[in-house]
Amino acid sequence: MDNQETIKLCEQKAQEWLDSPVYDEKTKAEIREMLDNPDKTELIDSFYQNLTFGTGGLRGIMGPGTNRMNIYTVGGATQGLSNYLKKNFADRKEISVVVGHDCRNNSRLFAEISSDIFSANGIKVFLFDDMRPTPEISFAIRHLGCQSGIIITASHNPKEYNGYKAYWDDGAQVLAPHDQGIIDEVTKVRPEEIKFEGNKNLIEIIGKEIDEEYLRQIKTLSIDPEVIAKQKDLKIVYTPIHGTGMMLIPQSLKLWGFENVHCVPEQMVKDGNFPTVVSPNPENAEALELAIKLAKSIDADIVMASDPDADRVGMACKDNNGEWVLMDGNQTCMIFLYYIINNRIAKHQMQGNEFIVKTIVTTELVREIAKKNKVEMFDVYTGFKWIAREIRLNEGKKKYIGGGEESYGFLAEDFVRDKDAVSACTLLAEICAWAKDQGKTLFDVLMDIYVDYGFSLNKTVNVVKPGKSGADEIKAMMEKFRNNPPREIAGSKVVSAKDYKTFIETKGDGSSVKIDMPEPSNVLQWFTEEGTKVSVRPSGTEPKIKFYIEVKGEMGCKHCYKGAHEAALKKIDDVRASLNI
Repeated sequence: MDNQETIKLCEQKAQEWLDSPVYDEKTKAEIREMLDNPDKTELIDSFYQNLTFGTGGLRGIMGPGTNRMNIYTVGGATQGLSNYLKKNFADRKEISVVVGHDCRNNSRLFAEISSDIFSANGIKVFLFDDMRPTPEISFAIRHLGCQSGIIITASHNPKEYNGYKAYWDDGAQVLAPHDQGIIDEVTKVRPEEIKFEGNKNLIEIIGKEIDEEYLRQIKTLSIDPEVIAKQKDLKIVYTPIHGTGMMLIPQSLKLWGFENVHCVPEQMVKDGNFPTVVSPNPENAEALELAIKLAKSIDADIVMASDPDADRVGMACKDNNGEWVLMDGNQTCMIFLYYIINNRIAKHQMQGNEFIVKTIVTTELVREIAKKNKVEMFDVYTGFKWIAREIRLNEGKKKYIGGGEESYGFLAEDFVRDKDAVSACTLLAEICAWAKDQGKTLFDVLMDIYVDYGFSLNKTVNVVKPGKSGADEIKAMMEKFRNNPPREIAGSKVVSAKDYKTFIETKGDGSSVKIDMPEPSNVLQWFTEEGTKVSVRPSGTEPKIKFYIEVKGEMGCKHCYKGAHEAALKKIDDVRASLNI
């Protein structure tokens, strides 16, 4: 389809909105503005497609149009989900859902409208009284015995975004066949079929009672309460970056026994504009600037940050020179699993049936930690719903003790089925206390891991391609790599090329084997002779193609880190040059 055809199609779709009595006048005025504008970019980006469920559900920029987050796209998603629930649970006397939201602009509005639509369809709604972390929504679905739930959030995206995550009765994000089933129902919904007039008798407001039970269960995750009692004065700096973490994380730290918690005051303010940061993403150094400034002023032991819906955790600590450094998601994941496994062993808490989970793009050092300690490990697709799937499949047979991904998500428990910054922050504080009790920092713990299990460096390269033209470019890039995979990367021979769309792994000698995964995924992976791993996939939630690079190196002692790190950085540059990214 050329640009003129696209413009014509988008104009047609926009006109349908103008002609319909369903849409409000404010929306129509904004659409007229787009139609009158000689530059059709905004019109195309707003109407060229319908928002669909990806790895993170529904997510997009707020505004009018079929490809935007607004009361009608949210309404259509909720009506479609309602229709699907009524079909799927037709034998139930009552179907119930949990509805939550984060701090973003319009989040409360979208949550209330969704509650109205569910209730208008005869579905019982448990609506939180205020913003709450995403993991608490997962917990509440399980705790209240609901069939589904949603949270209105765009996670760590910039302020112009919002999103809609749908959950099933196990508290995990929706997987096959339900994901496609919901999409099919959503696609069928005509705007005039959305039932906006709610039944208030079916909407119950919840809050404190769920908070208390959730925090009580998180407290059971502590492996070494004695070390917290000894190190209760551990100086912790925490920031919620204006988001939902402020509702529970300071409380959780206090419940575990930490008495010296300093929250960043400027960022303990609920604000969907995120005024103190460029982007509310704990992966970005600038989002932690205020926290590190506070940490320096009080000589803190650790800095922690959660993203707006409090499912991801970012962390900083002091290195051997006393300088504050940010840990990446791979490093925090390793520290969590290293601590959980080793300290469960030390405390005689292992039964022999434990397992951990990582995603395929997360560091291979996790595999080494599991292997050396004789703990089973599962490798799954990107997206925490796949970790939740492994927990569900092994329920009653094996014991889940932790799982994580490179994108700053970790889950230490099985009573939640999504990544959880509330439990992760609290457990991270315990790990820091344990390290301090031995005269170590978290940086020292990381060095211990590198010496014991090998050194690697991970780098994610995001190539951003916004809008319709960007989506086409991303598609072309994936096709090029799929049809012409590299034979060598940075001078090292590719010994394994995995295509998760075709389930084929091609070895260096040309032979191939089948990959055992639950469904096709648009991911390519290459492994080289010297241990480099490159994964490439389009993002399911943002207009970008992602390259995950992991290079291996040598680190004989903890004082060898600087040299190993510099050599690895050079190797990553070589990989990028080799792949032209």
